Amino acid sequence: MQICILDALTLGDDVDLSIFDRLGTVSIYPTTQPDEVVERIKDQEVVITNKVVLNKANLQHAKQLQLICVAATGTNNIDVQFAQSRNIKVTNVSAYSTPSVAQHTFALLFYLLESLPYYDQYVKSGHYARSKIFTHLDRPYWELKGKRWGIIGLGTIGKEVARLAQAFGCQISYYSTSGQNNDPLYHRVELDELLQSSDFISIHAPLNEYTQDLIRYEHFKKMPPHAILLNLGRGGIVNEEDLARALDEELIYGAALDVLSSEPIAENNPLLKIKNSQRLLITPHIAWASVEARQRLIFRIAENIQDFISEKQA
Repeated sequence: MQICILDALTLGDDVDLSIFDRLGTVSIYPTTQPDEVVERIKDQEVVITNKVVLNKANLQHAKQLQLICVAATGTNNIDVQFAQSRNIKVTNVSAYSTPSVAQHTFALLFYLLESLPYYDQYVKSGHYARSKIFTHLDRPYWELKGKRWGIIGLGTIGKEVARLAQAFGCQISYYSTSGQNNDPLYHRVELDELLQSSDFISIHAPLNEYTQDLIRYEHFKKMPPHAILLNLGRGGIVNEEDLARALDEELIYGAALDVLSSEPIAENNPLLKIKNSQRLLITPHIAWASVEARQRLIFRIAENIQDFISEKQA
């Protein structure tokens, strides 16, 4: 099999890609620009892509292509309908990053909740060495125990976050963005109730017609002033201009984002210009990317290719 990886840099240089060598002849490209796609896929039988867009304009030139492996869960960068019309199979990988995203959710929360950068700087700046007492209480923090954690999107990741939050003693409620999820283990509420009653709100939903701009300025006004919002779903779920305004007006305590409406972040994104940057934490879409998660991803992609070869040989 002729196999190519179009954006290997998104998988990291610390994971072993040699697993693909036993499946065929492999061409590896760190990144691929739109005008390079046609030339790189035209003679390939298997194409692996994370974010490179594959659509009719480039796929029509890939006469040998039989399988597209998306190195992610979402397939929105693939014209699946056109691929099917050309008898090209499209596979993805689900649930590989659940522990990683759940862990990062709590990392974001603790960073804000316990004012960790402030206290770190307090010690390293020398202020603690000059203190008259053994502690420093200028930035109070609160325990998770007894607080209400609201989850938007109770899928695989949302359920893992709920389980971990319960271990800390949180009460869990959730909002079903599709209106179809009914989980007897947790209390389902409508969006307004979740926003009004939750101390912490984490988003783990996909971006679709139900979730685009789901959280806007009017919603921030409904949240308690001590609330912390965590978005680990998709950037377009939270209106970023409205979030910047809400943070500037101190409608909520803080927000942490691992996803943005445009990635990499646009230089004119209003979140880069908020008055008090300590209220906001942004990480560059890394929640999915623990070493273990990326290793699982590579292994599962190889499995998808092997399964495809086995089906052809059957």
